[in-house]
Amino acid sequence: MGMRFAAGGGREGWTRTALTAVGVALGVAVLLIGASVPTLMNAWHGREKARENLGQLHEPPRGDTTVRYASADTVFHGERIRGRLVRPDGAHPPVPPGMDRLPGPGEMRVSPALKELLAEPGSALLRQRLPYKVTGVIGDAGLQGPAELTYVAGGTTLRPPDAYRIDHFGRSWTPRPLTPQGTLLVIMTCVALLTPVTVFIGTSARFGNDQRERRLAALRLLGSDIATTRRVAAGEALFGSALGLAGGTALFLAARQTAGAITLWDINVFPADIRPGPLPAALIAVLVPAVSVLVTLFAQRGVTVDPLGVVRRRPAPRRRLWWRLLPPVLGAALLVPLLRRQGWDDTAANTTELAVGSMLLLLGVTALLPWLVEAVVCRLHGGPVPWQLAIRRLQLAGGAATRAVSGITVAVAGAIAIHMLFTGMQFGFAEAYARSGALPRLGYTAQADSWRQTERALSAVRATPGVTDARGVIEATADTLPGSDSFPNLAIGSCAELRRVAALDSCRDGDVFVAQGRDTKTVRPGGALDLNPAFSPEDRATPQPWTIPADARQVRLRHTGQGPDDHRYDVLATPSTVDVRRLGMGDMALRVGFDRSVPDAVERIRTALALVTPAVYESSAVDNPHDRAYSGVRNGLFAAATVTLLLIGAGLIISTVEQLHERRRILSSLHAFGVRRSAMSWSVLWQTAVPVLLGLALAVGCGLLLGALLLRMIHAEVRVDWPVVAGMTGIGGGVILFVTALSLPPLWRMMRPEGLRTE
Repeated sequence: MGMRFAAGGGREGWTRTALTAVGVALGVAVLLIGASVPTLMNAWHGREKARENLGQLHEPPRGDTTVRYASADTVFHGERIRGRLVRPDGAHPPVPPGMDRLPGPGEMRVSPALKELLAEPGSALLRQRLPYKVTGVIGDAGLQGPAELTYVAGGTTLRPPDAYRIDHFGRSWTPRPLTPQGTLLVIMTCVALLTPVTVFIGTSARFGNDQRERRLAALRLLGSDIATTRRVAAGEALFGSALGLAGGTALFLAARQTAGAITLWDINVFPADIRPGPLPAALIAVLVPAVSVLVTLFAQRGVTVDPLGVVRRRPAPRRRLWWRLLPPVLGAALLVPLLRRQGWDDTAANTTELAVGSMLLLLGVTALLPWLVEAVVCRLHGGPVPWQLAIRRLQLAGGAATRAVSGITVAVAGAIAIHMLFTGMQFGFAEAYARSGALPRLGYTAQADSWRQTERALSAVRATPGVTDARGVIEATADTLPGSDSFPNLAIGSCAELRRVAALDSCRDGDVFVAQGRDTKTVRPGGALDLNPAFSPEDRATPQPWTIPADARQVRLRHTGQGPDDHRYDVLATPSTVDVRRLGMGDMALRVGFDRSVPDAVERIRTALALVTPAVYESSAVDNPHDRAYSGVRNGLFAAATVTLLLIGAGLIISTVEQLHERRRILSSLHAFGVRRSAMSWSVLWQTAVPVLLGLALAVGCGLLLGALLLRMIHAEVRVDWPVVAGMTGIGGGVILFVTALSLPPLWRMMRPEGLRTE
């Protein structure tokens, strides 16, 4: 019978059911997206594993089914581009997913996003950096997401040490775990999103509660008992939540089609990846209707539905404060001990403690708000007529408005806390990058095959517009013979380059130098070194002994310690004294200074080096990848909080219109006695403004407290994102005006003289 009332209750019944369904649908859509995160990440990591091979412990011998493989990643205007170079050894090499064959020499397969980027007018330097002919597009199976920038090119000169040999694609590896800050952020994002959703679903189930109670009174008049009326109310709520469940599923399916356009923390996925697991989906399908029914039955506890009407307990008992303080106090009690620990430790106990404590703190705001509104309005007396009308109405029946506003408090408090955590983390990264990037300098490393290659790279960089300084050596790590716990560092370079590293009185090709103040016990003239050391027992490294000449002179390094110009070399050697091919770990190390005022100076340097050796790694503070990642998430959270506030505003409109409908005879009487429309309009404004402003004040306080606790957990400086706080408060004010404006037409209609008629 309750479902029949919900489905066939006329325009008002359909409106009430639709509002409940819309509210539940939005909550269900968010829950389904949250339940899809594990599946999404499994698919994302799975495609990366399937297309990659990070090198095998024991390199396979050359054969018909092997291929030379190298990494050639690059960055273009802050966008990271994944690159891989391949050169097959035979006619049947392994092929990565998303491709039917490997590209030939001078060819490349690109992702659709990279193909679009290459075609843009401002990508001339990128086209020059990737001088390959595009022969095809990589399929979805070979991409982590539709927006990924990646390519696979056929190399012409791939050889050790630039590349290693593999015989298959698909490598088992464990993704790098999140940092403590990242783990904390993920946990809090889940709490801040799911807690308001739970509150909002419960609030949505009570849309139209006053009209439902009047219908139940009519059923009592027809002879139904109290148990029957409660079953009818449960059936009506169940119908609305079932519609919301179906609508939320449809909304989820529609929303996930936009997944390809969203990138968070460099994670971009296909729409098909966003699907909840069977168990979470089943729990959502069961728990959401159950919550709606339980909330409806809970709302009936203070109402007696008699045959002659709806009687609420009067006088209303004062709300008790002690039990409302329990959730925030317990939440704080769980969070405060985490501050005393040395950094965040990602354990199950800590994760549970953080999630439960944060949720209790946020839910405590919901519990405190009704008491706060009642405590404030009971002490307000006097004032203009509109103010008195609004305050008196809140004193008599402020529960509906408070319930709707409770969603605002949870959403705003969670958003402020997350924004504070984002701001603190982002500021830390920005400060670190600012310190590192104070000097306009870039660092590059690539595996070296000869000193001539390093000279070519230096010449190419020095000829690039915007370069102010370039220096470079070949760095290598050796072992002492007989072996010891120390691994001396070698620097191989021309005399001109070595003079930049150490103070040399004289130098010519064939000289070797030993650094003063370093490991003089194991590294000394006449000592023996192994140029191909084994760093672990599993390494099958063939020893490459080399003797430091007995006439090697001791020299003083120009810079020691830590910093961009500092060196920790034990031995300095000119190119003719060491065969670079014997080095097990020999890297070309360049330091390049540039002029910030020259347009695209950094991109030109990257292009010049890529043309010499594509497999080059850059270490610099030019591009801060965290800025874009954090800014995107911060903007997304702000947008989500804005939408939540607007939705709760819609709930406020419903409760306000219901109260106006219930008081239509009183409104008509007041108008007949001369009360102006403007006075009644202002009363609606104040009736909405008081609970919203109190809720926002409580939310800001709770959000700032929770955000400060989170920042102290990661030992970060407490910083408040005041623009976000002001923005949230401003949106709250906009919600007040929005609710008032949409409530005025029903108010004016109910003030007509026809409202005095009775039957």
